[in-house]
Amino acid sequence: MEARLAQLLESIISTTTAYALARLEFALRHSELPSPPLIDRLSDASAATLQEQWTRIEGQLDEARAFLSRHDDRRQKRAVYDPSFAWLQRTLRELDQYARAVRWVMTVEDGR
Repeated sequence: MEARLAQLLESIISTTTAYALARLEFALRHSELPSPPLIDRLSDASAATLQEQWTRIEGQLDEARAFLSRHDDRRQKRAVYDPSFAWLQRTLRELDQYARAVRWVMTVEDGR
């Protein structure tokens, strides 16, 4: 596996861990709301694991994005006054950027 892809997958793994912590903090501060969706962590930074688990993780990312959209206020100002929401939003944005990069790599690799 290419070293850059391995580094990308390691970044996804660490950011998924940060998302889990942000998710927990949000759930603790907002017990009146449903908990943000889980996003599974890749079990390792290998191409085989990526092929096996990525489609499910992309679906989970979609669910998490939808959750944030439903629970933000109309003006999208919640992150300004809610640090737990801001952390959740930041980690999800970072995961989304990594997911786009992974999808691009997978598309390029399939084209070879």
